[in-house]
Amino acid sequence: MAVSRFNILISMSIVAGSLACCSISSFAQAPAAGAPPERIVPVVLGEVKRSPLPVRIDTIGTVQPVISVTLRPRVESQITEIAFADGAIVKAGDVLVRLDQRGIEAQIRQSAATVARTTAQLEQAQRDVSRNEALAANEFASKVNLENSRTAVATFTAQLAADQAALDSLRVQQSYYTIIAPISGRVGVAGIKVGNIAKTGDGSVPFAIINQISPIYVAFSVPQRFLPDIRAALNDPSAKVEATFQGSKAVANGKIAVIDNAVDTTSGTVTVRALFENANETLWPGSLCTVRVTLKVADDVVTAPREAVQTGPKGSLVFVVADGVAKLNPVKIGRTVDGRTEIVEGLKGGETVVTDGQIQLTNGVKVEPKPAITGAP
Repeated sequence: MAVSRFNILISMSIVAGSLACCSISSFAQAPAAGAPPERIVPVVLGEVKRSPLPVRIDTIGTVQPVISVTLRPRVESQITEIAFADGAIVKAGDVLVRLDQRGIEAQIRQSAATVARTTAQLEQAQRDVSRNEALAANEFASKVNLENSRTAVATFTAQLAADQAALDSLRVQQSYYTIIAPISGRVGVAGIKVGNIAKTGDGSVPFAIINQISPIYVAFSVPQRFLPDIRAALNDPSAKVEATFQGSKAVANGKIAVIDNAVDTTSGTVTVRALFENANETLWPGSLCTVRVTLKVADDVVTAPREAVQTGPKGSLVFVVADGVAKLNPVKIGRTVDGRTEIVEGLKGGETVVTDGQIQLTNGVKVEPKPAITGAP
């Protein structure tokens, strides 16, 4: 019995010793209490580049015809023919409207007869002058008769000029009865139909309105600080204007053509007109369109992705990543074009910057790249 108790005590001692050794070994391998693991922030990276950067202005413009003509009656008469279809393309010289001109034709015939009568009287007076000159030379007629015949010639000559002028005036008035297109363009809806009486005056109903469609203007306003660049762009072949009709993806290309001769003092803007060929009628008079003006293209400009630039208490800044560490870098920025921001000062090009994840960064923290999210969630 004593031997059994002794064996039991020895076994318990061996087990206790083994447990103590295991506990000491585990404690030696555990990390020190309170030491946090090294922090690595996942971020999206972008590149700083040196490349050409255009100087652009994005604004809203209004399409305006270069020429717009309102056709109004110049004489009162009944409409006998409308020679155009509503909304049709017309060319300069095309007949558009004809009015009843029987009355003016009768006046012209009457005036022509008056001219013929005065012409005959003038010829008779000229023969009298010739006869009286011969008689006076042989002293068979008095000089008084000769002078009277010469006066008659002068009188009929003046009368003939007046009659001819009256005839010419009637012929001009006759042209008012046939309305022709003064310009090429697209005509609107006829305001007066066949059978109606055309009335004259500023308040009269017009026959139609013709708008020149090609070429065409797009008018827009820009802040006056851009005026020197706008004026320089008039003669710069690299300058261009792009107009996109709202609701369409078609883009029309044009050039700056006209700068208004004064700045609007109430808004501080100047009105500019760009000229577009508009052969396919992409732009329509009176419509709104999105206008992008490229004034010039600056070469070798340092740019960074727009998302990389942050705003801090002391101005703009970016996080530059080198050897896996993000460092805060203050910068001075310029304009932003096509998602890239001009870096005026602070970067030289070729650097890697953080474009997403800056909210988790501090100066000197380690980072690791992660893929950018390209689609909407």
